[in-house]
Amino acid sequence: MNKENLNKKTRLVSYIKKFGFWGFMFFFLKGMVWLAVFAFGFDACMGS
Repeated sequence: MNKENLNKKTRLVSYIKKFGFWGFMFFFLKGMVWLAVFAFGFDACMGS
């Protein structure tokens, strides 16, 4: 691995650590809510 790739990997790990668990959970749950909205909306439009 060259120095440039190692530096990019280190910056990515640093960013992920700053982002943290709660940042991940926020976007994960936000995505789940949108999936539910579209699923129930589709179901309502199809008249089931």
